[in-house]
Amino acid sequence: MSNFVPPSQHRSLRACMVCSIVLPGSRFRREGCPNCEEFLELSGHDDAIQECTSQVFEGLITLADPTTSWVARWQRLDSYVPGVYAVKVTGILPEEIISTVEAAGVKYIPRDGTSIDDM
Repeated sequence: MSNFVPPSQHRSLRACMVCSIVLPGSRFRREGCPNCEEFLELSGHDDAIQECTSQVFEGLITLADPTTSWVARWQRLDSYVPGVYAVKVTGILPEEIISTVEAAGVKYIPRDGTSIDDM
């Protein structure tokens, strides 16, 4: 599936607060998050999409091969699928979702520039 988003749909873009991938809201609804779906279960769940993604993000990074990219390593994206990622995602995940993420074996790193210790 193409990652191209026509300019007319840029307002519908959302970023996952766990991995920071940027997709149209309709794609999160249809397919979920390509990196986090197994534990966030966004597909078809509007409430989960609202809680786990944000329309407020800064900067975009396009990664064709995250496994070899120094930028992907620097942003801690090197284990994710190729795509477009936000540098910073504004929003706070609810505590129960952070627990779900960590129970799935994923170390949660806030994508808003703060560290978990600041919370």
